Amino acid sequence: MSSNATTGAGASPRLLVSLATYNESGNLRDLVFEIRKFAPDSTILIIDDNSPDGTGAIADALQSELSAIEVIHRPGKMGLGTAVLTAMKFAVDHHFDLYINLDADFSHPPRFIPSLLEGMNRHDVMIGSRYVPGGGVQGGFNLKRKFMSTGINVYARLLLGLTSRDNSGSYRCYRVSKLAMLEFDRVRSRGYSFMEEILFWCRQVGCTFGETPILFEDRRAGKSKINKTEVVKALQIILQLGIDRMLGRAKISNKPAVRPANARIDRPTSQPSRPTDSQQNREPWQSA
Repeated sequence: MSSNATTGAGASPRLLVSLATYNESGNLRDLVFEIRKFAPDSTILIIDDNSPDGTGAIADALQSELSAIEVIHRPGKMGLGTAVLTAMKFAVDHHFDLYINLDADFSHPPRFIPSLLEGMNRHDVMIGSRYVPGGGVQGGFNLKRKFMSTGINVYARLLLGLTSRDNSGSYRCYRVSKLAMLEFDRVRSRGYSFMEEILFWCRQVGCTFGETPILFEDRRAGKSKINKTEVVKALQIILQLGIDRMLGRAKISNKPAVRPANARIDRPTSQPSRPTDSQQNREPWQSA
Protein backbone atom coordinates (compact mmCIF):
# COMPACT_ATOMS: atom_id res chain seq x y z
CA MET A 1 0.00 0.00 0.00
CA SER A 2 1.20 3.50 -0.77
CA SER A 3 2.15 5.95 1.93
CA ASN A 4 -0.39 8.46 3.19
CA ALA A 5 -1.11 11.53 1.09
CA THR A 6 -0.31 13.75 4.05
CA THR A 7 3.17 14.92 5.00
CA GLY A 8 2.77 13.99 8.65
CA ALA A 9 0.30 13.41 11.43
CA GLY A 10 -2.52 15.89 11.01
CA ALA A 11 -0.72 17.79 8.25
CA SER A 12 -2.28 18.50 4.88
CA PRO A 13 -0.34 17.62 1.73
CA ARG A 14 1.24 20.45 -0.21
CA LEU A 15 -0.76 20.44 -3.45
CA LEU A 16 0.16 21.91 -6.83
CA VAL A 17 -2.55 22.25 -9.50
CA SER A 18 -1.41 23.07 -13.03
CA LEU A 19 -3.26 24.55 -15.99
CA ALA A 20 -1.68 24.50 -19.45
CA THR A 21 -3.22 27.33 -21.47
CA TYR A 22 -3.37 28.39 -25.08
CA ASN A 23 -6.21 30.75 -26.03
CA GLU A 24 -8.22 30.14 -22.86
CA SER A 25 -9.09 33.77 -22.06
CA GLY A 26 -12.77 32.86 -21.84
CA ASN A 27 -12.16 30.17 -19.23
CA LEU A 28 -9.09 30.88 -17.12
CA ARG A 29 -10.32 33.34 -14.52
CA ASP A 30 -13.52 31.47 -13.66
CA LEU A 31 -11.64 28.17 -13.58
CA VAL A 32 -9.05 29.43 -11.08
CA PHE A 33 -11.80 30.57 -8.71
CA GLU A 34 -13.61 27.24 -9.16
CA ILE A 35 -10.43 25.31 -8.29
CA ARG A 36 -10.04 27.37 -5.15
CA LYS A 37 -13.52 26.28 -4.02
CA PHE A 38 -12.46 22.63 -3.96
CA ALA A 39 -8.73 22.99 -3.20
CA PRO A 40 -8.50 26.22 -1.21
CA ASP A 41 -4.95 25.63 0.02
CA SER A 42 -3.50 24.64 -3.34
CA THR A 43 -0.88 26.49 -5.33
CA ILE A 44 -2.06 26.98 -8.92
CA LEU A 45 0.56 27.00 -11.67
CA ILE A 46 -0.51 28.50 -15.01
CA ILE A 47 1.71 27.68 -18.00
CA ASP A 48 0.78 29.84 -20.98
CA ASP A 49 2.15 29.34 -24.48
CA ASN A 50 2.06 33.00 -25.57
CA SER A 51 -1.68 32.88 -26.26
CA PRO A 52 -2.70 35.43 -28.92
CA ASP A 53 -6.01 36.05 -27.11
CA GLY A 54 -4.37 37.53 -24.00
CA THR A 55 -4.62 34.53 -21.69
CA GLY A 56 -1.12 35.27 -20.41
CA ALA A 57 -2.13 38.75 -19.29
CA ILE A 58 -5.11 37.31 -17.43
CA ALA A 59 -2.75 34.87 -15.69
CA ASP A 60 -0.51 37.75 -14.61
CA ALA A 61 -3.52 39.67 -13.28
CA LEU A 62 -4.62 36.63 -11.25
CA GLN A 63 -1.12 36.32 -9.81
CA SER A 64 -1.25 39.94 -8.68
CA GLU A 65 -4.73 39.55 -7.24
CA LEU A 66 -4.56 36.17 -5.48
CA SER A 67 -2.11 34.33 -3.28
CA ALA A 68 -0.32 31.13 -4.32
CA ILE A 69 -0.62 31.69 -8.08
CA GLU A 70 2.47 30.96 -10.16
CA VAL A 71 2.79 31.80 -13.87
CA ILE A 72 5.23 30.53 -16.47
CA HIS A 73 5.24 32.23 -19.88
CA ARG A 74 6.58 30.16 -22.75
CA PRO A 75 7.56 31.64 -26.14
CA GLY A 76 5.05 29.76 -28.28
CA LYS A 77 2.79 26.74 -28.63
CA MET A 78 4.96 23.84 -27.52
CA GLY A 79 2.43 21.09 -26.81
CA LEU A 80 0.50 19.81 -23.80
CA GLY A 81 3.10 17.20 -22.94
CA THR A 82 5.91 19.72 -22.47
CA ALA A 83 3.63 21.88 -20.31
CA VAL A 84 2.76 18.98 -18.01
CA LEU A 85 6.44 17.98 -17.84
CA THR A 86 7.30 21.54 -16.84
CA ALA A 87 4.67 21.41 -14.09
CA MET A 88 5.92 18.02 -12.85
CA LYS A 89 9.48 19.35 -12.62
CA PHE A 90 8.16 22.42 -10.80
CA ALA A 91 6.34 20.18 -8.31
CA VAL A 92 9.51 18.16 -7.67
CA ASP A 93 11.85 21.17 -7.46
CA HIS A 94 9.53 23.06 -5.10
CA HIS A 95 8.90 20.09 -2.81
CA PHE A 96 5.16 19.58 -3.23
CA ASP A 97 3.56 16.36 -2.02
CA LEU A 98 0.82 15.99 -4.63
CA TYR A 99 0.35 17.30 -8.14
CA ILE A 100 -2.91 17.58 -10.10
CA ASN A 101 -3.24 18.44 -13.77
CA LEU A 102 -6.53 19.35 -15.38
CA ASP A 103 -7.52 20.88 -18.70
CA ALA A 104 -8.00 24.64 -18.72
CA ASP A 105 -11.34 24.62 -20.56
CA PHE A 106 -13.70 23.28 -17.84
CA SER A 107 -13.90 19.84 -19.49
CA HIS A 108 -12.41 18.57 -16.20
CA PRO A 109 -14.74 19.96 -13.51
CA PRO A 110 -12.87 20.94 -10.32
CA ARG A 111 -15.63 19.40 -8.19
CA PHE A 112 -13.91 16.03 -8.67
CA ILE A 113 -10.65 17.20 -7.04
CA PRO A 114 -11.66 15.96 -3.53
CA SER A 115 -12.24 12.44 -4.90
CA LEU A 116 -8.80 12.43 -6.52
CA LEU A 117 -7.18 13.56 -3.28
CA GLU A 118 -9.05 10.99 -1.20
CA GLY A 119 -7.77 8.21 -3.44
CA MET A 120 -4.18 9.31 -2.85
CA ASN A 121 -4.40 7.73 0.61
CA ARG A 122 -4.24 4.37 -1.18
CA HIS A 123 -2.49 5.01 -4.50
CA ASP A 124 0.41 6.87 -6.10
CA VAL A 125 -1.57 8.01 -9.16
CA MET A 126 -5.29 8.72 -9.18
CA ILE A 127 -6.98 8.96 -12.57
CA GLY A 128 -10.18 10.89 -13.18
CA SER A 129 -11.82 8.21 -15.29
CA ARG A 130 -14.58 8.31 -17.87
CA TYR A 131 -14.60 4.52 -18.12
CA VAL A 132 -15.39 3.30 -14.61
CA PRO A 133 -18.95 3.02 -13.24
CA GLY A 134 -20.29 6.52 -12.65
CA GLY A 135 -17.95 8.14 -15.16
CA GLY A 136 -18.80 9.33 -18.64
CA VAL A 137 -18.90 12.11 -21.19
CA GLN A 138 -21.42 14.93 -21.26
CA GLY A 139 -23.91 14.15 -24.01
CA GLY A 140 -22.10 10.89 -24.81
CA PHE A 141 -19.29 10.28 -27.29
CA ASN A 142 -19.76 11.10 -30.95
CA LEU A 143 -18.55 8.32 -33.25
CA LYS A 144 -15.18 9.95 -34.02
CA ARG A 145 -14.38 10.69 -30.36
CA LYS A 146 -15.46 7.21 -29.25
CA PHE A 147 -13.28 5.56 -31.90
CA MET A 148 -10.23 7.67 -31.00
CA SER A 149 -10.57 7.38 -27.23
CA THR A 150 -11.47 3.70 -27.07
CA GLY A 151 -8.86 2.77 -29.65
CA ILE A 152 -5.99 4.60 -27.96
CA ASN A 153 -6.87 3.10 -24.56
CA VAL A 154 -6.98 -0.49 -25.84
CA TYR A 155 -3.78 0.11 -27.81
CA ALA A 156 -2.01 1.51 -24.73
CA ARG A 157 -3.13 -1.33 -22.46
CA LEU A 158 -1.92 -3.98 -24.89
CA LEU A 159 1.45 -2.42 -25.69
CA LEU A 160 2.36 -0.74 -22.41
CA GLY A 161 0.97 -3.26 -19.94
CA LEU A 162 -1.35 -0.74 -18.32
CA THR A 163 -4.38 -2.04 -16.42
CA SER A 164 -6.22 1.24 -15.85
CA ARG A 165 -9.27 1.88 -18.03
CA ASP A 166 -8.77 5.56 -18.83
CA ASN A 167 -5.18 6.07 -19.97
CA SER A 168 -5.71 9.00 -22.33
CA GLY A 169 -7.39 11.48 -20.00
CA SER A 170 -5.20 14.12 -18.35
CA TYR A 171 -7.26 14.73 -15.18
CA ARG A 172 -5.00 13.07 -12.62
CA CYS A 173 -3.26 13.39 -9.28
CA TYR A 174 0.33 12.17 -8.84
CA ARG A 175 2.48 11.57 -5.78
CA VAL A 176 5.43 13.89 -6.28
CA SER A 177 7.93 11.64 -4.50
CA LYS A 178 7.25 9.09 -7.25
CA LEU A 179 7.59 11.71 -9.99
CA ALA A 180 11.02 12.50 -8.53
CA MET A 181 12.07 8.97 -9.49
CA LEU A 182 11.31 9.46 -13.20
CA GLU A 183 13.92 10.26 -15.83
CA PHE A 184 12.08 13.12 -17.50
CA ASP A 185 14.55 13.35 -20.36
CA ARG A 186 13.40 9.91 -21.54
CA VAL A 187 9.84 11.08 -22.16
CA ARG A 188 9.32 11.27 -25.92
CA SER A 189 5.76 12.54 -26.21
CA ARG A 190 4.93 16.21 -26.57
CA GLY A 191 1.25 15.97 -27.45
CA TYR A 192 -1.63 13.51 -27.35
CA SER A 193 0.38 10.40 -26.32
CA PHE A 194 1.98 12.05 -23.31
CA MET A 195 -0.77 10.88 -20.96
CA GLU A 196 -0.27 7.22 -21.86
CA GLU A 197 3.51 7.51 -21.79
CA ILE A 198 3.72 9.12 -18.36
CA LEU A 199 1.56 6.32 -16.91
CA PHE A 200 3.97 3.84 -18.47
CA TRP A 201 6.96 5.47 -16.78
CA CYS A 202 5.07 5.75 -13.50
CA ARG A 203 4.42 2.02 -13.70
CA GLN A 204 8.15 1.46 -14.26
CA VAL A 205 8.94 3.07 -10.88
CA GLY A 206 6.33 1.01 -9.05
CA CYS A 207 3.38 3.40 -8.86
CA THR A 208 0.01 2.02 -7.88
CA PHE A 209 -2.95 3.36 -9.87
CA GLY A 210 -6.51 4.10 -8.84
CA GLU A 211 -9.47 5.48 -10.79
CA THR A 212 -12.38 7.61 -9.66
CA PRO A 213 -15.36 8.44 -11.89
CA ILE A 214 -15.59 11.86 -13.54
CA LEU A 215 -17.93 13.42 -16.05
CA PHE A 216 -15.97 14.87 -18.95
CA GLU A 217 -17.86 18.03 -19.89
CA ASP A 218 -17.92 20.15 -23.02
CA ARG A 219 -15.51 23.06 -22.98
CA ARG A 220 -17.22 26.33 -22.06
CA ALA A 221 -15.32 28.56 -24.49
CA GLY A 222 -12.84 28.22 -27.35
CA LYS A 223 -12.19 25.13 -29.44
CA SER A 224 -10.34 21.83 -29.19
CA LYS A 225 -6.69 21.76 -30.29
CA ILE A 226 -6.20 18.01 -31.00
CA ASN A 227 -5.55 17.18 -34.65
CA LYS A 228 -5.01 14.05 -36.76
CA THR A 229 -1.26 14.57 -36.93
CA GLU A 230 -1.00 14.40 -33.14
CA VAL A 231 -3.06 11.20 -33.05
CA VAL A 232 -0.82 9.46 -35.62
CA LYS A 233 2.30 10.57 -33.74
CA ALA A 234 0.77 9.24 -30.52
CA LEU A 235 0.26 5.80 -32.01
CA GLN A 236 3.86 5.72 -33.23
CA ILE A 237 5.30 6.67 -29.85
CA ILE A 238 3.18 4.12 -27.96
CA LEU A 239 4.31 1.43 -30.41
CA GLN A 240 7.97 2.39 -29.86
CA LEU A 241 7.50 2.26 -26.08
CA GLY A 242 5.82 -1.13 -26.37
CA ILE A 243 8.77 -2.49 -28.33
CA ASP A 244 11.21 -1.08 -25.75
CA ARG A 245 9.18 -2.70 -22.98
CA MET A 246 9.26 -6.10 -24.68
CA LEU A 247 13.02 -5.80 -25.26
CA GLY A 248 13.72 -4.73 -21.67
CA ARG A 249 14.94 -1.26 -22.66
CA ALA A 250 12.53 0.71 -20.47
CA LYS A 251 14.02 0.25 -17.02
CA ILE A 252 14.65 3.22 -14.74
CA SER A 253 17.72 3.13 -12.52
CA ASN A 254 17.98 6.59 -10.96
CA LYS A 255 17.15 7.27 -7.32
CA PRO A 256 15.02 10.14 -6.00
CA ALA A 257 16.88 12.98 -4.36
CA VAL A 258 16.35 13.64 -0.64
CA ARG A 259 14.40 16.88 -0.32
CA PRO A 260 13.17 18.87 2.65
CA ALA A 261 9.45 18.47 3.31
CA ASN A 262 8.51 22.14 3.61
CA ALA A 263 10.57 24.30 1.29
CA ARG A 264 9.49 27.73 0.13
CA ILE A 265 8.59 28.68 -3.40
CA ASP A 266 10.88 31.44 -4.62
CA ARG A 267 9.23 33.64 -7.20
CA PRO A 268 11.33 34.67 -10.20
CA THR A 269 12.99 38.03 -9.72
CA SER A 270 12.28 39.20 -13.25
CA GLN A 271 9.69 38.68 -15.95
CA PRO A 272 10.62 36.53 -18.96
CA SER A 273 11.60 38.41 -22.08
CA ARG A 274 9.08 38.84 -24.86
CA PRO A 275 9.30 36.14 -27.56
CA THR A 276 10.69 36.96 -30.95
CA ASP A 277 8.64 36.51 -34.13
CA SER A 278 10.43 33.24 -34.88
CA GLN A 279 9.62 31.93 -31.40
CA GLN A 280 5.97 32.86 -31.79
CA ASN A 281 5.75 30.82 -34.99
CA ARG A 282 7.48 27.72 -33.60
CA GLU A 283 5.54 24.50 -34.03
CA PRO A 284 4.49 22.41 -30.96
CA TRP A 285 7.14 19.74 -31.55
CA GLN A 286 10.04 22.21 -31.74
CA SER A 287 11.91 22.99 -28.55
CA ALA A 288 12.61 26.49 -27.35
